[in-house]
Amino acid sequence: MSKVSRIAVILVIILAVAAWAVYPRLDEITGSESQAAPVAARGGGALPVNISVAKPKYIENKIKITGSILPNESIELKSEVSGLVMKIHFQEGQRVKKGDLLISLKDDELRAQLEKLRYSNQLARETEARQQKLLQKEAISQEEYDIALTNLNTTSADIKLVEAQLEKLSIRAPFDGVLGLRQISEGAYITNGTVITNLYNLNPMKVDFAIPGKYAGKVQKGDKINFTTDASNKIFEGEVYAIEPRIDETTRTLKLRALADNKDNQLMPGQFAKIELVMESIDNALMVPAVSVIPELNGHRIYLAKGGKAVINNVEIGIRTDEEVQIISGIEPRDSVITSGLLQIRPGAAIQINSVKN
Repeated sequence: MSKVSRIAVILVIILAVAAWAVYPRLDEITGSESQAAPVAARGGGALPVNISVAKPKYIENKIKITGSILPNESIELKSEVSGLVMKIHFQEGQRVKKGDLLISLKDDELRAQLEKLRYSNQLARETEARQQKLLQKEAISQEEYDIALTNLNTTSADIKLVEAQLEKLSIRAPFDGVLGLRQISEGAYITNGTVITNLYNLNPMKVDFAIPGKYAGKVQKGDKINFTTDASNKIFEGEVYAIEPRIDETTRTLKLRALADNKDNQLMPGQFAKIELVMESIDNALMVPAVSVIPELNGHRIYLAKGGKAVINNVEIGIRTDEEVQIISGIEPRDSVITSGLLQIRPGAAIQINSVKN
């Protein structure tokens, strides 16, 4: 074997011995690092969480719907009879009282007829009086007196008929309210289909709206509503006074109507209303944050913090608000409800409380 070959063999043997000596040490280092990793990942075994203390509070069960503002009363003013407009007694937008004269139609013919009937009635009255005296003296028969009495009664009835016809030629306000824009002019010939103007009673105002049929058993007369309109952010109040006695078959909704005060004239017919209906109020509802309630196939669960551990409870829920849920059963007042880390937490896991919200 040459000198070069001997040197190569010696180097190979030295490298082999060195590798044999170093390998167990690498295995030790690798093993210690793999064992240390889970310990670091566990962070001491306690999961940091936030909690909220469950406590009773006053809540209102409300639903949000939309509706329309209507006048308390409204009509299109029309004449019962056809005729020529002689005089208009109102201004557009004027406030009027019940019975105020608004329109006068031409009535000269009827007034002449009424005057003629009054003369005839006066004569019939005198004739009846004379015939009655003669009947008492048996100077005339009962039949002759009856004819005179009938003539008197007939002319009296004719007078009442003409007076009623004259009354129809004077168009008056049927209730207190505000008049709209005038649709006719003096001298116009109108019929019973001609719209003269509109009359509105604007205090109080009506609020019409509908709620889902499933709430039918939870509403009643006297329930309160709060609403705003598209013209103002002011919150108005109203009270339900009428409920439709059936659910609409097409929309499956129940129609309701409320009254709202309008002394300041801030509400107008036709406005759009955003409504909150208070269906019930609860004085001591146990509320928890909505994020803490875990939906399950057969109900709902909540994690509680007890003795540094996470405890899971089945709960029955009630009313929901935007941020909270009412708990009917399953927890007690002052229980610590876990509100964070719900995806990582497991029943019985150690926990560390970071913050507490009362």
